[in-house]
Amino acid sequence: MKNKICISHKEDVDGISSAVLIKTAFKVNTVILVDYANMIKTLRSMVSSIFNSLTKIDHLFICDLGLSKKNENEFVQILKEMIEAKCKVTYIDHHDLDKKILLELKKIGVKLFHSTDECTSIHIYNKYKRKFSSYSAFIAAAAALTDYLETKPIASNLVSRFDRQFLMLEATALSYMISSSQHDNDFLMTIVDDLSQNKYPHDIEGGFLTAEKHARKVLSVVKSIENSIVLNKNLAYVRINSELPSSMVVNFVLGISGKPVALVYKIKEEINSCIISIRGSNECKVHLGRIVNSLSSALSGSGGGHAKASGAVIPKDKFSEFIRQLDKKSR
Repeated sequence: MKNKICISHKEDVDGISSAVLIKTAFKVNTVILVDYANMIKTLRSMVSSIFNSLTKIDHLFICDLGLSKKNENEFVQILKEMIEAKCKVTYIDHHDLDKKILLELKKIGVKLFHSTDECTSIHIYNKYKRKFSSYSAFIAAAAALTDYLETKPIASNLVSRFDRQFLMLEATALSYMISSSQHDNDFLMTIVDDLSQNKYPHDIEGGFLTAEKHARKVLSVVKSIENSIVLNKNLAYVRINSELPSSMVVNFVLGISGKPVALVYKIKEEINSCIISIRGSNECKVHLGRIVNSLSSALSGSGGGHAKASGAVIPKDKFSEFIRQLDKKSR
């Protein structure tokens, strides 16, 4: 039996749904869920395991894990080593990616499906749709909805096939389940396993209750920071001290402030850095992902993302400069 592994993003519906779809289509043996911070470490440990003859990987799928200037070269090198060890590698993603890196990945033999036009789950569903049922289309549509990409051509066709209110309810509840369980990998794997068995989010034991509790936490944090939001010319920002991910709060700041761009950050003392989530409204005419990737790299951090949604990790002593430059570039 061939050893197939899927590594996918653990922090949102698109990453979890991508893992579900790959598991469904290719009967992968193992799903590994990672965030951007430990992606390279996880891949490097796989290479070590292969070259120490501890394991053999026949096919590795990497889904919904974007790259930054800080890690893109090492990512290419690791995949090159895996391919040289006779491991087939398929990389499916929709984050902004340097054209030079795209060419290098193709050159070393990575099977690459990349476009910023649709979310990763939609790419997977569209590429392998003969392997999927209508249920899988629902899972892909839920990912597009929560990634704010439901108006894209392929996604909009899928979304239109389902009752919109039911799809929104299931997708939003799933998003809150995932966000609230970032420190509970067992529950995240339960979500992957249950969805792979054609269960809907409301069928996941305790899932909707978890989502409800998380919604109450989010609203409580939003109320506590309303009067602390700092307004710059183009950018509103605020610090939170909650255990909640910044990404769960930043859209509220965008709405409250009325600015084109909103930023929420947390300070992680153990690495002396700020963990940042950034969102842009339709008034934001720049590509935030590209700006944040370049700016964070120049300030000894890392970051990137989509046109209207991105994230970064910035040294504490560079945060003020990051804010100043992001505000200036967000015109």
